[in-house]
Amino acid sequence: MFSFCTDPSVLPDWQWFACYLTSATHLSFFRAFGVVMLLLAVTAPAALAMGMAGALALRSRIMPLSALGRAYVNIVRGVPDIVFFLFVPIALGQGIEWTLHQINCPDWDQPIRQGNDFIVCAEARMPPGDASAWARNAYGFGMAVIAFALVFGAFVANTLHGAMRAVPQAQIETAESFGMTARQAFRRIVLPQMWIFALPGLSNIWQILIKATPLLFLLGIQDVVYWARELGGQKTSLYTYPHPDWRVWYFLALLVFYLFLTWISERGFGWLTLRLSRGQATAQGERMRKGAA
Repeated sequence: MFSFCTDPSVLPDWQWFACYLTSATHLSFFRAFGVVMLLLAVTAPAALAMGMAGALALRSRIMPLSALGRAYVNIVRGVPDIVFFLFVPIALGQGIEWTLHQINCPDWDQPIRQGNDFIVCAEARMPPGDASAWARNAYGFGMAVIAFALVFGAFVANTLHGAMRAVPQAQIETAESFGMTARQAFRRIVLPQMWIFALPGLSNIWQILIKATPLLFLLGIQDVVYWARELGGQKTSLYTYPHPDWRVWYFLALLVFYLFLTWISERGFGWLTLRLSRGQATAQGERMRKGAA
């Protein structure tokens, strides 16, 4: 980046570090922090939507829908997360390629599965063979979001379902006695009040989601853990900036980054708890009422 970076071996320490920290690989390392934040920003609402759908399915009086919700929640919660993180992108990717293969290559006369290989025509490859690096990264990131949303959506569904059941049944019965339908009672009574009961569980799930972001490396995405390991490892004369083993410093930076995210998250959920406790029949709501009196 700087004009004096042509020969790092003759640079004084401050200029060496200036060149080292602004190299192309370090810029990729810095961008990886943005990838983690983007994953959290996209996955959180997606998992919340999946969780709400799962909770409504669990609550449904339609037997097949209720059974589907229970199967989704129990299967995902009972299987190690890493299995889903590896299975979902592979299964979904092969499903998309198989569908495109049936559409684009109806005359294909070879079996798709040949031993351990999954072979489709060139027109069905996802991403396409001539796709840019940006398109490939976007495709991998999309698969990661789906995998994360499916896994954490099941935990959110269980949390939201429990929060819905925590709303006093007497309030629902009172609403129905005043002429509200079951849907109206849910929308006006259960839905506004359940969040205060769901927040502790959602806070825990959010923290686990933050800790799970390094699993992006397993999905082929060069995240912060990947770059910390690569850049911190001991270099040889083949590299432009040889240095000793500095992995402890890179992973220390990741420790600070994740602790900062945790601290910000705790403050955010604390503010939400106070906000949603106003007027609620909870211990926090009671303390707020007494404080205002």
